[in-house]
Amino acid sequence: MTHPAHADQILAWYDHNRRRLPWRAEPGEIADPYSVWLSEVMLQQTTVQTVADYYRRFLARWPTVQDLAQAPLDAVLTEWAGLGYYARARNLHKCAAMVVARHRGVFPSNEAALRLLPGIGDYTAAAIAAIAFDRPAAVMDGNIERVVSRLFAVEDPLPAAKPRLKILVTDLTPQARPGDYAQAMMDLGAMVCTPRRPTCGLCPVSGACIARISDDPERFPVKTAKPDKPTRYGAVFWLVRKDGAVLLRRREEKGLLGGMMEVPGTEWRDTPPTAPLADAPLKLEWQKLDASVRHTFTHFHLELQIYRGAVGLGDPKLGTWITPDRFGEVAVPTLFRKVAKAVFGK
Repeated sequence: MTHPAHADQILAWYDHNRRRLPWRAEPGEIADPYSVWLSEVMLQQTTVQTVADYYRRFLARWPTVQDLAQAPLDAVLTEWAGLGYYARARNLHKCAAMVVARHRGVFPSNEAALRLLPGIGDYTAAAIAAIAFDRPAAVMDGNIERVVSRLFAVEDPLPAAKPRLKILVTDLTPQARPGDYAQAMMDLGAMVCTPRRPTCGLCPVSGACIARISDDPERFPVKTAKPDKPTRYGAVFWLVRKDGAVLLRRREEKGLLGGMMEVPGTEWRDTPPTAPLADAPLKLEWQKLDASVRHTFTHFHLELQIYRGAVGLGDPKLGTWITPDRFGEVAVPTLFRKVAKAVFGK
């Protein structure tokens, strides 16, 4: 086990090298639970660089959890568009409402109560408890997994190694400044103990790192080989009204891209569609474009053919008609923004 003094070394390194992030309290400041929660939800599966602008916009528009709870879901989904993993946005809205309704707008400070809120799992509960309330919770994100797996040269491959890593993180977490310690470990993984070419000479605990001592830190964490992602196929129908407005429809609340706006299309199947026009929103002369769209989700790739059609007056019963330059005003995810770019050859 790493000596407790190493926590002091990591914290001392953090005090001089910490990242300045828009959601992170400055030294001497008290962390805002709302800011911590909002940023942690956004950072799930998303990089710090991508999240920063979204976080600023959300906080400017909804500065408190009460403001977010009162916001229309569609407004939240629209602001979220482009961040991906849209179930996070729906759960974010549900969580804000529950914090207001059940906790009078005050986030719980312990992990058990936090885990009862929508969209908050083990990691997010531990991160909020530690960073916002300085509880000695074992926080383990991807950066911390990497640091700890190298410190102890954990040979078990991920994800099977997670329970052992969690035990190690629990033992390493100090009673004093656990929130700063969690953020220090995150920064250490992001800035020094990087996946490729870690700068071990800058690490405050390199002398205790078994992977460094063995001169093979990049071998850790050991990972189980991932199977190749399958490819699914479909078609979309870019239907333009005479004033330039395009037909969009809202997807079902549940499932992938739930509640977001879409360009109407076929189901996504394991083979290219043989008769896609049977699923077109209207029977008319459709032109198949040479352009197509390829998009990658967590578990599969998607390839979409694009068909273009035109009408004079668009039937409002078909969905929402909106010009492409106003897509930013509604919840259009990245996939269908790619479709728009492909149509216009951009």
